[in-house]
Amino acid sequence: MALGRGLSELLGEVETAYGNSTSTSNESVLEIDVNLIKANPNQPRKIFDETKLKELSDSIVKYGLLQAISVIKVSDSEFTLIAGERRLRAHKLASMDTIKATIVEADEFKLRELALIENIQRDDLNVIELSYSYAQLINEHNLTHDELAEIVFKSRSSITNTLRLLSLSVYIQQLLGNEKISAGHAKVLIGLSEDEQKKVADSIIGQKLSVRETEILVKNLKSGEVKQASKKSKKTSTFDLKPLDNLLEKFKSDNLKIKLQNDTITIKISSQADIEKITKHFGNTL
Repeated sequence: MALGRGLSELLGEVETAYGNSTSTSNESVLEIDVNLIKANPNQPRKIFDETKLKELSDSIVKYGLLQAISVIKVSDSEFTLIAGERRLRAHKLASMDTIKATIVEADEFKLRELALIENIQRDDLNVIELSYSYAQLINEHNLTHDELAEIVFKSRSSITNTLRLLSLSVYIQQLLGNEKISAGHAKVLIGLSEDEQKKVADSIIGQKLSVRETEILVKNLKSGEVKQASKKSKKTSTFDLKPLDNLLEKFKSDNLKIKLQNDTITIKISSQADIEKITKHFGNTL
C-alpha cells in the first residue's frame, strides 16, 4: 500500500513517541507547565468518564506519572498535545503545575492523524468516537476497509461493523456515546426508522433488555407482529348490541351498506338516494 509520507510513517512516529515517553532519560522527558499545553483540536475523544479520571488523578498523586505525554512544540510558551489527554486532565484535576512530556517532531498537517491513531491503538474511545475516527482516516487517505484494518490491527469485519453505527440516528449515537446502550444493542437497530430506533432504545433502557431480547423485539417489529398484537389487545364491545339487529336489517333491506364492528356503526353512502333512505329510517325511529 503506497501512502507516501502518510499513515505508515505517522505510525512509526507515534511508536517512537511512546518509546521516548517511557524512557528514564532526563534529556528526553521534560517537565512542562500544564497551562502551556493546548489540546489537539482534532482529538476524536469527546467524552471523558469523570469517575475514572478522578481515579487516575489520585493514582498519579500517589505514585507519580508512569508514562509521559507527547506534545508538539509550537513556541517556547505553547505546546500542542498529541497523546495523553486523560493524563493531562488528571494533572489539572489534582492541581499539579507541571507534567512529564516528550516532544515529537510533527507539522500541523499531521496532528489529526497522530491523534486518531494514538486513540485507536492506545485508548478506549467509546464506539461512536471510534467510528468517526475510522471514517476520518478512510476519507482523508482514501483507504479501503481492508487497508485500514491492516493499519490499525483490527479485522475487516470489525472496521465495517463499527462504521455501520454511523448510519444510526443522532439520538442512538448519543446513547452509545454515554454508554446507555451497548454496541450490540445498537447493531440490532440498524435499518429501522428513526422513530422505531427511539422506541426500541427507550425500551432497552426502561426494561433493561438484553441484546437477545432486543433482537426478538426488532424481529417482531419488522414482521408487523407488534402492530397486530396491539390491534388484538383492543377491547371488544361490552354492550348488548342485539336491540340494533332489527334496525340494521331494515337498512340492509334497502340495499344500504351498513357495518357493525365493536362499538362502531359504519354506513356507506354511494348516492343521494342512500341519504334519503337513511333519513327515512332515522325519521321512523325518532
